[in-house]
Amino acid sequence: MPYSDMAVDVAPETGIGSNATGEELCRVGLAYSTGVGVDADMIAAHKWFNLAVLKGSEEAKEYRQQMADMLSSEEIKRALKSARDWLNLMN
Repeated sequence: MPYSDMAVDVAPETGIGSNATGEELCRVGLAYSTGVGVDADMIAAHKWFNLAVLKGSEEAKEYRQQMADMLSSEEIKRALKSARDWLNLMN
């Protein structure tokens, strides 16, 4: 996965709001999937890719599937719950 254009300083829990675009959310997922600026976390990556898909990112669909292929069903459930929790915080 080529992600050389990503920022090194990613703080999505405090810097990304409900007005974020699908592209922005996808970049956060990429950061978590590669460990760029944050600790690599496939559950968090799935969460952010899922949110990006909800905002219309076609690119995030493929990445979300890649994460799902690496996660157990329990881990996917945690990622989905985390995405719902984030959406609830933003509303």
